[in-house]
Amino acid sequence: MSKLRNRFILSIMLVVTIVLLALGLTLGAWSNERYLNFVSERIKNETALAAWAVLEDGFPNEEEAQRVALEVGQLFEARLTILRADGTVIGDSWANPEEMENHLNRPEIERARVDGNLQLRYSDTIGQDLLYFAIPIEQDEELFGYARVGLSVESLNQMNRTVWIVVTASFFLAFFIILLLVTRISKQIIRPIDDATKAAIRLAEGDYQTRTYEDQHKELGQLGRSINVLAYNLQQLSRRHQTQQEQMASLIEHMGSALIFMNVRGDVELINQTAEQIFSSSNDQLVGKPYYDVIPSAQLVQFMQTIYMTEKKQRSQIEWVQDYYTKVYDVYGAPVIAKSGRLRGITIVLHDITEQKKLEQVRKDFVANVSHELKTPVTSIKGFAETLIDGALSDPVTSKQFTEIIWKESDRLQMLIADLLDLSKIEHAQFQLHLEQVSLKEIANEAVALLASKAKDKEMSINVYEEGSSIIQGDSQRLKQIVINLVTNAVAYTPANGQVTISLIEKQNEVELHVVDTGIGINSTDKLRIFERFYRVDRARSRNSGGTGLGLAIVKHLAEAHHAKLQVVSAEGEGTTFTLRFPKKQS
Repeated sequence: MSKLRNRFILSIMLVVTIVLLALGLTLGAWSNERYLNFVSERIKNETALAAWAVLEDGFPNEEEAQRVALEVGQLFEARLTILRADGTVIGDSWANPEEMENHLNRPEIERARVDGNLQLRYSDTIGQDLLYFAIPIEQDEELFGYARVGLSVESLNQMNRTVWIVVTASFFLAFFIILLLVTRISKQIIRPIDDATKAAIRLAEGDYQTRTYEDQHKELGQLGRSINVLAYNLQQLSRRHQTQQEQMASLIEHMGSALIFMNVRGDVELINQTAEQIFSSSNDQLVGKPYYDVIPSAQLVQFMQTIYMTEKKQRSQIEWVQDYYTKVYDVYGAPVIAKSGRLRGITIVLHDITEQKKLEQVRKDFVANVSHELKTPVTSIKGFAETLIDGALSDPVTSKQFTEIIWKESDRLQMLIADLLDLSKIEHAQFQLHLEQVSLKEIANEAVALLASKAKDKEMSINVYEEGSSIIQGDSQRLKQIVINLVTNAVAYTPANGQVTISLIEKQNEVELHVVDTGIGINSTDKLRIFERFYRVDRARSRNSGGTGLGLAIVKHLAEAHHAKLQVVSAEGEGTTFTLRFPKKQS
């Protein structure tokens, strides 16, 4: 901006210099001309007065002419020369007439006879330039001689020098005054523009916090105020845009569904964290590469190719195996079309519906299992009841046997219904525990007392061990239900003469409950499903033992309600260990 200011000052001063030079030259020439005219009029008047003085008492002789020349010349402060008609000098105020030659042929005398104009020439007698004017001395048309007045040019030159000195001094004084004013004014004018330009450059670079100087003058301050208003508006827009970008980025990054965007060439341009987790790859490994090289699922690649070919929205469900687990995804894809109608890319959204599919399958299995579990006792009750009606009541032995079977099946049916109701209550959102300080050892002893008869029938021993204090905060009835179900399963799946051990070990912030048996064990396949409803490792054994298949499902939900960690360690033929880690205090 200093260059603009310098150019502005230079342009103004160039114009001012030209104007001042023209004005100075004009004034100087005009002053010289006026002074020259003044001198000319003076010489003419003085010459006419001198001619009159010479003829006042008649044309004088030499002595009288010299006297008149001296007196009048001294009065005029000029050279007065009196000549006869033949050119002889008879009087001169600056020289001796006797030493002077004839002046009849001098230019000023010749001009006096012709036009009477002034004559500037060098005087050999005086030795300097003189301005001469001569007029004839006449009376009654008789020529007596000539009167000549000579004025030194030095005074004229001095006056000329004085005029030009004044003009030059005035020029430089005016030049510097105008330069000072122009510099000051240009500073006032350029400064707001300079500040506004710098602010505009910073705005263009993205610095929306910048502000510029606001001049007090209305016209000059309007630019600064406009720039400041613009900077404020851009700052607000930038903040809103940044906030929206951060919100959008956070939404995309943390949304539960996987999001992928590919450009028109098929290169991956955007993925979120969920997509990285699904594909087990980082952002750098996916972004910038073709989708068919980085997407592990052939079904998904084919789905994307369909969108590219048809340029229409698509929706489908795809499956692929990840780490030996089958994942199911609900996939939605849509083309991104520009306003011009050209394809810019496609967007893919994957929603993991594996759990929903599992839940659907669990519901189906639950209905089938419930139907199957109810079918057996109901069929037995109905069959034996029909047999009794058909005449078996008359046989006391048969009727008693059938009645006992009907009672057992009814009891089994009642247990199944009770477990279903209990499990439904536990899974309900409004289910609450009645927390109190309870001793797991006392609960274990109560459970052992309840199951002692079953253990005795199989000649098994159930032992309880405690290390430290087993007091925790929990629901005593629900904790008792957990221990009973675990010990019941241990007794049911342990052969005769086996052993079941309940260990209670105190840790820093928790108490561990271990139920260890020497039973048939669980293989790796069944271990993943033992907490499902109605799932049995050995269906014949568990059904004969009177189990409903819901015990471990109830244990799992009650353990989760107590914020306990559940773990199963088992090997087929080597027994099973169930471990629950209960926190001492509930959050």
